[in-house]
Amino acid sequence: SKASIQRIADIVAQYFVPTVIGIAVLTGLVWYFVMGDSLNVALINATAVLVIACPCALGLATPTSIMVGSGLGAEHGVLIKSAEYLEKAGKLDAIVMDKTGTLTQGVLDVTAFKNYNGDESTNMSIMMALESGTSHPIAKAMVYYGEDRGYKGTAVELESFGDVPGKGLQGAYQGVSVQLGHSRWMNELGYDLSAVQDDILRFEEQGASVSVLAVDGIISALWAVEDELRPETIEVVKELQSQGIDVWMLTGDNRRTAQYIAKQAGITHVIAEVLPQDKASKVKELQDKGLVVGMVGDGINDAPALVTADIGFAIGSGTDIAVEAADIVLVRNDLHTLVQAVRLSRKTMTNIKQNLFWALIFNCIGIPLAAIGALNPMIAGTAMAFSSVTVVGNSLRLKRAKL
Repeated sequence: SKASIQRIADIVAQYFVPTVIGIAVLTGLVWYFVMGDSLNVALINATAVLVIACPCALGLATPTSIMVGSGLGAEHGVLIKSAEYLEKAGKLDAIVMDKTGTLTQGVLDVTAFKNYNGDESTNMSIMMALESGTSHPIAKAMVYYGEDRGYKGTAVELESFGDVPGKGLQGAYQGVSVQLGHSRWMNELGYDLSAVQDDILRFEEQGASVSVLAVDGIISALWAVEDELRPETIEVVKELQSQGIDVWMLTGDNRRTAQYIAKQAGITHVIAEVLPQDKASKVKELQDKGLVVGMVGDGINDAPALVTADIGFAIGSGTDIAVEAADIVLVRNDLHTLVQAVRLSRKTMTNIKQNLFWALIFNCIGIPLAAIGALNPMIAGTAMAFSSVTVVGNSLRLKRAKL
C-alpha cells in the first residue's frame, strides 16, 4: 500500500517528467539555433538533461524507507498492516487506552467479600452459577475465588440466565430473581443500597470494581475485585505525554475506581462508566474535536473502537477479533512497543523527507548544469545513479535507529 507522502511523490513525478522532457527539448533547440552549435553538441546537452533528471531517486525515496521501517518494526514486535498506518502513527494527538488488560495486567483478584443477607454458601453458589456463564475477567476472578473458598461444584441450577451488557448478570433461582452487577445497575433497578453504600464507596476509592448480588430485590453480598497496573504503564504514559500525545483512559468502571487507577498511571483524562457498545462513539467524539486519535485495546468490546480510531493498536495477547480489527499489532504484549511504534513512524517520516530532499536537490543542481553544457551524459548518468544510491543508503541507515 502507499502512504499519502508516496502519492505526493507520484504526483510530483507526473508533472516532473513532462517538464524535464520539455527542458531537454528546449536545451537542444537553444544550443542549436540560438548558440549556433552543432547538432551533436545540442543533442549531447539535451541528453545530459534527460539523464541527470531521471527520477529514480524520487521513486525510491518513500518505498525504501517504508520497507526498512516496517521491517524494523517487526523486529521490535510491532506489526504494521499498511504503509498508511506507519505514516499516521507519528501524527497522533491523543491515544485512548482501555483499562482492563491494556493499562492493567488483566489478572484480577477478589480482595474482599461481604455477606449481608441470607446464607453465605447460598449467595456464593448463586454467584458461581451466574459468573460461570460468562468469560469476563471479573467473572473468572470471582469464580476462582469461590473455588478457592471450597465452593467448587456447588453452583446452583438457575431457571434462567441473561447477560446485561455493561451492567451485570441476571437469572432466576427457585422462582426468585437474582442479579449480580455494579451498584449503578442496582440503583437503576430501584434496590436499597443504604446498608452497603459505605463499603461500596470504600472499596471503589481503593481502586476495586465492586459486584453486588441482589436476591429477590434485597442486597445480599458484594465482592471487591482489583487489578494491578502493568509494570511499564506509568513509564509509557509519561513517555507518550512527553511526545505531545494526550493519554485518555476508557473504562466501564465507576468514576471513583477509574480516577484511582488513572491517578496511579499518571493519566489526567478519564472516560468512565462507558457501556461496551459506546466505546466507539467516545473515540468518535474526540475525532470530532479535530484530534488524530489512536485506540489501544485487547478485547472483543474494543474491536469497534479500534476500527473507528485513526489508528487501532491491538495488544498481541488480546482476542483474535481485536487483533483482526487493529491497524497495528503490538506482538510482545508490552506497552513499550506502543511508544516504539510512534517513534518508528516519526523516524520513518523524517527519513522519507530526507530522501525526497536528496532526490530533488540532485535534480535542482544537475538540470541547470546539464542545460548550460557543464555536464556530459556520462557524468550525468553517474550523478543520477549516485543520487539513487544516496537515497537507498539513507533508507538503510534507518535500520540502525534506536526505538
